[in-house]
Amino acid sequence: MAEMKLEPRLEDQTTPDLDLGEEVIARFQGNRTTYVKEHVMLAALGSVLMVVVLMAMGNAHAWTGVVGAVAAITIRGVYLIKEQTGFIWTLTNRRLIGPTGSGILMDNITAVNTIFTAAQVVTIAGDKHMLKYQADAKETKAQIDRARGA
Repeated sequence: MAEMKLEPRLEDQTTPDLDLGEEVIARFQGNRTTYVKEHVMLAALGSVLMVVVLMAMGNAHAWTGVVGAVAAITIRGVYLIKEQTGFIWTLTNRRLIGPTGSGILMDNITAVNTIFTAAQVVTIAGDKHMLKYQADAKETKAQIDRARGA
């Protein structure tokens, strides 16, 4: 039975092999500052949500929602920062190559969207790939769009 992988691991990352005549246009890697800012925002939103939930439940210590949300997001953030900001996507004149070496031909990309700090690449088949924690997701989108002639 094949091993199921939901998301690539940093140790699976490879340096892409370029075809003859293929040129690198840009490389996209998660930005640590963007990653931290996004986690601070998640902790703030989680804190508000948990306080509201605890108050609705009649909990006299609703402030513990702040502590729990901040602790949970901080632990998750520290645990995943190296991996999530370590992935490198390579944009060439022919394709967008993911961290594990799989490529998406420019003709197969139907749209590039921005979602907060991520650029989402959508293929003809409907597959979606996220370039997460970009310092400037709109510029990442623009570079991919220029490369595909959109």
